[in-house]
Amino acid sequence: MAAEGHLITRASRGRTLDLEERQKRYAITMGIRTVCFLLFLVVPGYWKVLALAGAALLPIIAVVLANASDRRLPPEPERPDDSTRRALPPTEVIHGSVDDE
Repeated sequence: MAAEGHLITRASRGRTLDLEERQKRYAITMGIRTVCFLLFLVVPGYWKVLALAGAALLPIIAVVLANASDRRLPPEPERPDDSTRRALPPTEVIHGSVDDE
């Protein structure tokens, strides 16, 4: 029974890249939260409630987004058209030379 090989195109993204993306999403969300706090100080009326609600709810959203991993499948590799591929018959020989440059 032969072991099934893995295509490099099916490999998931590296852990470092995944961690960097999560940190970036978290930082952006927390930056928006900071803006909500600042808006709370300057906006009038009911806008204060909206800014405060945003500042209160964004940490939950930030944690969920930071913990979400990338579950997208990588794109399928392009396969050459079968009509252009053919195997050489066992009697056919291709003559040539090797240049060591």
